[in-house]
Amino acid sequence: MSDERAAAAGSAWPPPSMDFSRPTIARAYDALLGGKDNYAADRALAEYAAQHIPGLKDSAWENRRVLVRGVRHLAAEAGIDQFLDLGSGLPTVQNTHEVAQGVNPDARVVYVDIDPLVTVHGQAILAENANTGVFTADVREPEKVLDHPEARRLLDLDRPMALMLVGMLHYLSPDVVDEVVGTYRERLAPGSYLFMTSLVDTGLPAQQELARITRESLEEGWARTPEEIARHFGDFELVEPGVVYTALWRPDGPVDPGRLTPGEQLGMAGIARKTQ
Repeated sequence: MSDERAAAAGSAWPPPSMDFSRPTIARAYDALLGGKDNYAADRALAEYAAQHIPGLKDSAWENRRVLVRGVRHLAAEAGIDQFLDLGSGLPTVQNTHEVAQGVNPDARVVYVDIDPLVTVHGQAILAENANTGVFTADVREPEKVLDHPEARRLLDLDRPMALMLVGMLHYLSPDVVDEVVGTYRERLAPGSYLFMTSLVDTGLPAQQELARITRESLEEGWARTPEEIARHFGDFELVEPGVVYTALWRPDGPVDPGRLTPGEQLGMAGIARKTQ
């Protein structure tokens, strides 16, 4: 932990609420991506999962690549200039604000994650970026997220925006997912977009095995069928190509759908627009 990040935390490091002996979603994902903002428990979970799930690390990177493609589409083609990235995880390469502001320097981006380390790290690297903010909150409490002072400071909920649940949908349990995603959909202004990726269940054993490992280690993790993922877009209008494997969502180069790697078959992505 650098002095700069400790200063950004505004108190002694580590905060009492943080337990580094237990893995978190954000830090384990950071470990899969080869990042440095993780601890022994996070690396142990990442390595255990990678040993049991063929292509898991490739899948983590593919989820990152589809985030870049999705944000680029929203900023450049859909003209969206404000983004709410839920369950954003630790900053890595080509983050949401970098992609969006690369298209439109005035784009506003707010990151939200339940792991306080995300806020500490984010505040340090975003100190000089007036159009980007980060705060700690539970994605499962949409009203608190949307009404948070930092969200209100940077985002105008009466205007179209992009709400992102990238790599987050599968961490919402079956007893809350409908209400949580439904509330976010209801609060979005017409013309807004919902961008989601999720661990998918198309019948491949590795998909349910990954869900089992994450539930055992993080108490959260559910693989959902393509139909279930699509259902969470509600009556929003899906943009082409719909809900598909992440590697097939507007790839930058040719991809053969019949020759996807095991890692490319772990997750699906979709973006949909609120028309009214």
